[in-house]
Amino acid sequence: MSDGSAWRDFQIADLIARQKASGKPYLEFLRVPALSCGIYTLPAGSSDLQSPHDEDEVYFVVSGRGRLRVGGEERTVEPGALLYVEATSEHSFFEIDEDITLLVFFASGGPSGS
Repeated sequence: MSDGSAWRDFQIADLIARQKASGKPYLEFLRVPALSCGIYTLPAGSSDLQSPHDEDEVYFVVSGRGRLRVGGEERTVEPGALLYVEATSEHSFFEIDEDITLLVFFASGGPSGS
């Protein structure tokens, strides 16, 4: 996914439109050896079925509301929240009250298994 450029810029609205057009909940838009970035959406009332990853992960909540469970801890999430999840931690979003759109940053080049 690298085009050899030392830098790239992205517009959130464009990325969200691409993700929606894909029909899939996750769209990776950048992958380099030490980092992967994507847009992840979960509709209100849905279930987050992801498995733990071998990489550290950071979520930025662009829009929506719900809750995040990491291990035994739970937190309310809303726009502007920045959430760190340590590698191999069980985690999922739940009680999704409003469609959630997340920017996702994976260390080490991306989620395991992709």
